[in-house]
Amino acid sequence: MHHRPIDRRTLLAGTASLALVPLFARAALLGRTAFARAAPLPLSAVRLLESPFLDAVEANRSYLHALEPDRLLHNFRTSAGLAPKGAVYGGWESDTIAGHSLGHYLTALSLMYAQTGDTECKRRADYIVSELAAAQAAHGDGYVAGFTRKRGDIVEDGKLLFAELKRGDIRSMGFDLNGCWVPFYNWHKLFAGLFDATTLCGNEKALPVAVALGAYIDDVFAALDDDQVQQVLDCEHGGINESFAELHARTKDPRWLRLAERLRHRKVLDPLSEGRDALPWIHANTQIPKVIGLARLHELTGKPGDADAARFFWETVVRDYSYVIGGNADREYFPAPRTISKHITEQTCESCNSYNMLKLTRHLYGWRPDARMFDYYERAHTNHILAHQDPATGMFAYMVPLMSGSAREFSKPFDDFWCCVGSGMESHAKHGDSVWWQSGDTLLVNLYIASTADWAEQGAGFRMETAYPFGERIDLTLETLDRPRDFALALRIPGWCEGASLTVNGTPMPAGTPGDYAVLRRRWTKGDRVALTLPMRLRSESTNDDASIVALLHGPVVLAADLGPADQPFEGPAPALVAADLLAGFAPVDAAAGKFRTIGIARPADLHFAPFFQQRDRRTAVYFRSFDDAGWAREQVAFAAEQARQRDLARRSVDVMNLGEMQPERDHGLTAKNSYAVTYRGRHGRDARTFGFFEYRAKIRPGPLVLQATYWGEERNKLFDILIDGTKIATQALDGAHPGDFFTVDYPIPADLIQGKDSVLVRFQPANDTTRCGPVFGVRIFTPASAETTA
Repeated sequence: MHHRPIDRRTLLAGTASLALVPLFARAALLGRTAFARAAPLPLSAVRLLESPFLDAVEANRSYLHALEPDRLLHNFRTSAGLAPKGAVYGGWESDTIAGHSLGHYLTALSLMYAQTGDTECKRRADYIVSELAAAQAAHGDGYVAGFTRKRGDIVEDGKLLFAELKRGDIRSMGFDLNGCWVPFYNWHKLFAGLFDATTLCGNEKALPVAVALGAYIDDVFAALDDDQVQQVLDCEHGGINESFAELHARTKDPRWLRLAERLRHRKVLDPLSEGRDALPWIHANTQIPKVIGLARLHELTGKPGDADAARFFWETVVRDYSYVIGGNADREYFPAPRTISKHITEQTCESCNSYNMLKLTRHLYGWRPDARMFDYYERAHTNHILAHQDPATGMFAYMVPLMSGSAREFSKPFDDFWCCVGSGMESHAKHGDSVWWQSGDTLLVNLYIASTADWAEQGAGFRMETAYPFGERIDLTLETLDRPRDFALALRIPGWCEGASLTVNGTPMPAGTPGDYAVLRRRWTKGDRVALTLPMRLRSESTNDDASIVALLHGPVVLAADLGPADQPFEGPAPALVAADLLAGFAPVDAAAGKFRTIGIARPADLHFAPFFQQRDRRTAVYFRSFDDAGWAREQVAFAAEQARQRDLARRSVDVMNLGEMQPERDHGLTAKNSYAVTYRGRHGRDARTFGFFEYRAKIRPGPLVLQATYWGEERNKLFDILIDGTKIATQALDGAHPGDFFTVDYPIPADLIQGKDSVLVRFQPANDTTRCGPVFGVRIFTPASAETTA
């Protein structure tokens, strides 16, 4: 094949031969432009102009205005013995995680005020802080929170769990702490909201609320020894270490720094400090905020180990775990490293993950600016974060799925309040926060988003006009400058771009190299104009583990094939691409808008491509298996053989149970406890959790029979029993032994259990009180082929 896809290592390293050299060492090896520490211009100094990013901000502003602070404050007031002023919202706000949305909302209001000057957002932020102060005063001990906890079937105030913790009664179960859903994660969001109200809205009441709450939490941990602290931290806790690092930064009280360093989750963070990847099979977004906390601690203490861990984590996630849109994780978990091609599912790319990865990128970039870090930032910001919101409604997607035929599911305004709704309120209130950066007397332009910027240190005002990420040209005008000044303007040249060109007042200038900056140092005067052109071309990028699985991009934008409206099912095969020269099989429809079509290379039919992030109401395909003609012929033979096997199995089947599907479960009289329907990789299934089960009635017939169950091969730590009419016929362990595939297990049914019957009760249940069952992706009872041969 002449076609050679560009892989992620080439994207980030600039050369495949240096792919495994650490990112920050590569910067020196490749002679990248060096800058001192950098900081973004204040969000209040940036105003967005017309673009998809401004559309997102305005849609989000409408949503923030539609929410009622008193409803989000409901539990905070009732916990304090105060009468609520509004009914509690639905979804997660009616569960034991209630209150997390208020912290996100307070941050989003503060960001929106800084980004747009919206005084209504500031008024709401100030009101919320006042209400939190009142609730805290009513408690009288610094406590303020909205979460609850469950004790059996009883829902009670979450405050009750902290007396238990102080006594050493710690029941930490990953996402549940003594019956409460992630209380310290919840507080991390609240602290962030209070800090943002202080910084961005100038609210003087917010920091005292944070200090008093910090004292309450410090008192809880003071009663625990270090092992008990680690036990508490085994429950998802967001970036509570960052919260206390930031509280120290604002108050200079060493008490908070000591607590921040004590709240180090050693199980996860120590391996990172040692340069070891211990991420496989752990919950992805649980870890990123902890690492952000390490980054913040490094900024306060200068300890190199914290910086090393943060850098190692970032490099590892970007290189080994990230999809083409910049997102990561499947079913919220990191899989095995470099297995992207095996994890292209309908549950990829939790949106909170990219929200947090972008925050981490900002920290790392600020220490040692490297243009390629913003190659990643731009990738995730444009293709995941923009895809995460529907600007027509202002709603958000929890997952941004990449499996062929999948579609995004967006939240409802008042009845979901997932974590990704909270981070979405923040993400789409701050699209101007990383466009313009300053390092000494250099202004760095890292994102090409139409905007204006006020660079106060130089008395300069810039205007950037561009149709990017679609248009190739970026025009910058120095609109205001008090007097001629000497300073530098550094323009990022994306790693994907070849042949960039640059002029100042019409005079050609050196345009830098891909993955670095074009630096213009001169005496500037008001009215100076800079024009940068970044030629965009269609290109492919393979997954990090399989060069034959490819995605298509145009400039910075990931493209996707349109497979039909989201409200209609997709029932065809995943499309493939067959060509010796893949890119030659595409023709532009409207290249300036990122629209292309295939010419005879797509199977089973030609496809139309458009930017992935814009296809919010469509079913899409992002990744494609690519073949040459001989490879496609072999694929067809294998497909025909598999179809023949499936037809033979169907002929011998007595009963097929499609678990997780409403009508089949009704037809089979399914009953269950603590059991849930699931969907993964387009297959429906069902699990049973601790103390739960599911069972149904299955048809049988005389003769030898086999029960066959289907499982996903990377499930771990599951142990469960399978029973026929109350008699156990098997105990099944799932231990990740079949990576990348569904697999089936055959269980012969003892003859005495079916003799004289025409149906049996099939039951799946956990084998003990500490494990779970499944998920099981379908059950079949069939006659073995050997029995037919004997007959």
